[in-house]
Amino acid sequence: MAKQKLKISEIEIRLKDFFSKTFVPVARFSIFLIYFWFGFIKLLGLSPASPLAEALTAKTVGMQYFDSFFYILAVTECIIGILFLFPKATRIVVPILLLHVLIVSSPLLLVPEYTWQQFAVPTLEGQYIIKNAVVIAVVIGVVASARPLKQTD
Repeated sequence: MAKQKLKISEIEIRLKDFFSKTFVPVARFSIFLIYFWFGFIKLLGLSPASPLAEALTAKTVGMQYFDSFFYILAVTECIIGILFLFPKATRIVVPILLLHVLIVSSPLLLVPEYTWQQFAVPTLEGQYIIKNAVVIAVVIGVVASARPLKQTD
């Protein structure tokens, strides 16, 4: 029994070490994959989020700005994805990502007919938006793992 506990403990330590070493690179690649992919399909005009974006644009700045707004959103997503691959760009990209998440989460309040079936029951689009909480958690983990800036005296 003691040997089995020791083996489980050793496995747990090795797994923890492995996850500690791989978390940041995997997290950075995951953010890249999500943001670049979703931005790219927007640029190609293939995004299933278009109706939601149209509704948000109509409710806020007006449909005359939709094409520009959607293009800027798509390019921004691609840039966020690319920048997240480079650790030195973290301090630049995190505020952009947080602003992006704020904007793309706004339909939960501004166009609830697209995001909620009823109270506390999101539509598929609403679920998609709410899952951004995981993106924020991953970003927090990456930032917490970043090296601090060197202080100059």
